[in-house]
Amino acid sequence: MAPALSFPVIDMGLLAGEERPAAMELLRDACENWGFFEILNHGISTELMDEVEKLTKDHYKRVREQRFLEFASKALKDAQGVKAAVNLDWESTFFVRHLPESNIAEIPDLDDEYRRAMKRFAGELEALAERLLELLCENLGLDRGYLARAFRGPSTGAPTFGTKVSSYPPCPRPDLVSGLRAHTDAGGIILLFQDDRVGGLQLLKDGEWVDVPPLRHSIVVNLGDQLEVITNGRYKSVMHRVVAQPDGNRMSIASFYNPGSDAIIFPALALVKADGAAAGSYPRFVFEDYMKLYVRHKFEAKEPRFEAFKSMETNSSNCIAIA
Repeated sequence: MAPALSFPVIDMGLLAGEERPAAMELLRDACENWGFFEILNHGISTELMDEVEKLTKDHYKRVREQRFLEFASKALKDAQGVKAAVNLDWESTFFVRHLPESNIAEIPDLDDEYRRAMKRFAGELEALAERLLELLCENLGLDRGYLARAFRGPSTGAPTFGTKVSSYPPCPRPDLVSGLRAHTDAGGIILLFQDDRVGGLQLLKDGEWVDVPPLRHSIVVNLGDQLEVITNGRYKSVMHRVVAQPDGNRMSIASFYNPGSDAIIFPALALVKADGAAAGSYPRFVFEDYMKLYVRHKFEAKEPRFEAFKSMETNSSNCIAIA
């Protein structure tokens, strides 16, 4: 396994001073060559992060642990070998939607204190995602606000934004199952608050799995398939996974700032022109349509998904030409 010593860690505090050019260059390199980076001094208070972590771990212990242990016991009993367990993920999860409308009041088993903390945390993450999108516009040479506008669907005028809260309990047979199977993320920009004591998150770089280092009070950022399309491949979404651990219960709070369901996604014209011969590498589609395909093929390579929509474009053009 490749070492994680060179994994890009960006101090966002440097963006306000003389070291801004160097920090922006590190951000550019992270987006173009890693698809992942970790940020410090991101503006979210450590007190809020500590509160969310405590409440999340308490909630798992109080509400979800027994359910997971019952599932896990049966799952391991049924798994007769690697092939039998290949479609099994060793995780306990629940989902919260923030935009275009929040459903946090409808999530069962959350106490009021946890709901309030999660709502505040989601607001901070939303602002951070928007700030990061502006930095990416600057790095790409796109007009200010281009990516935020690209994420807005025509009906609601809003992106979709939600959080997946996961626990990865100790696994007695990590040789049999994954914590979470390898995949790219379908959406836009993903912000992850992960456990700083129990690792397991890895990304695929240059054919090797690289550990994403757990750092206290950091936010891990990775880029989804939609940003690869919009940037015409300048940025790449990358395969990543969670390796099941024999010890420790890993916390993961992944928030997905994605395009609106009816947003039309296509490469930015300015980048297509700049890339010249690379123009036409990516298709045009409605985000909701992409998600329908993604949910059926999440744990497969992304390229066939792109090709499927390119084929649809070609067939539609042929039909228009014939008509």
